[in-house]
Amino acid sequence: MILANEKKLDSLNSISINDLYILTDFDGTITKDNSDSSWATIFKNPKVTKEFIDECLKLFNYYHKFEIDESITLEKKISLMNEWYRKNIETLAKFEITEEIINYAANNESVMSFRNGAIEFLKAMHDKNIPIIIISAGVGNIIEQFLIRYNCNYPNIYICSNFLEYENGIIKGVRNNNLTHPLNKNEVYLPQNIKSKITDRNNILLLGNSVLDINMVNTSKNVYKLGFLDEKIEERLDPFKENFDIVCINNTSYDEIRSKIKILN
Repeated sequence: MILANEKKLDSLNSISINDLYILTDFDGTITKDNSDSSWATIFKNPKVTKEFIDECLKLFNYYHKFEIDESITLEKKISLMNEWYRKNIETLAKFEITEEIINYAANNESVMSFRNGAIEFLKAMHDKNIPIIIISAGVGNIIEQFLIRYNCNYPNIYICSNFLEYENGIIKGVRNNNLTHPLNKNEVYLPQNIKSKITDRNNILLLGNSVLDINMVNTSKNVYKLGFLDEKIEERLDPFKENFDIVCINNTSYDEIRSKIKILN
């Protein structure tokens, strides 16, 4: 089911595809809502220990409450998120998590799978040469390998995420020490080589599955916001309708979206 601001939808359908790019979340947006996040998939590998999982959950239980605490200043919250994600990486290194373990999730459909119609959607955007920028607080290596597995790692797709680096096959840190967490998932932080691909495009289709995802964009460009609402629908519907121009309810497929947004066909 799709609820749309018809005025915004008409406006979106009237623009040129050469003046559009897509800014999207990954977990629960490109993948199915019931798929594990790219972080959580690491826990599903039978080779990881209970001690490793317990330490990660301990970090989550400590820091997540700050992430959702609206009484904390943004500056303080960003500092805490940086601290949390840095400790996540340190924990991966401490328990000598390997590249093989990281890649396991991307090759296991029972752990992570595409939202219905997403594969065809990504191909269509490639054929139309519409840039897709994935901004994710997840694990970039898993996202990239997942796209490669399904032959979807097209040259018009750019991933801004936490890319793990290895030494002798074991995680040693994150690429360029750049951590992406829920509070800096914003195109302002995009590398210059990615920004250069969208300089002359003035319309953005933003895709996400949380109201927080609207913060991925901070620009004077025209933004059309589409939100996937798949859980706690009744209690979250009003905030979604207030913040998104198009609300996709209850596991909407990309086929349904493309039937509504004609320029994506």
